[in-house]
Amino acid sequence: MEIISMSFLTLVVFAFALIMLVAGAFAAGFGSGKSRACGVAMAIVGLIVGVVWAYLVGFSDISPFYEVAAWDVVYNAIINLIGVLIGALVAVGIFLVVVLKC
Repeated sequence: MEIISMSFLTLVVFAFALIMLVAGAFAAGFGSGKSRACGVAMAIVGLIVGVVWAYLVGFSDISPFYEVAAWDVVYNAIINLIGVLIGALVAVGIFLVVVLKC
């Protein structure tokens, strides 16, 4: 049970780090003044969190972290996300066809 929760936590932290990095870069690139500074700070926080967590699950011997196969967790999450998106897009497409034809 602990491995499942650590896998979930790994996904949450990696998603947080990635979104913070991308949103921070976007804000730093297109913002001005305070928003540019906040964007840089967000990007730095995302980068630091991602690198620290990747180190903990990849190279450390700390008990709850070394049991997580980070690459397998992220790979399975991406495959599952692609499957969910394809299913949702097909359902929305069918819904739109039905609504527009009736």
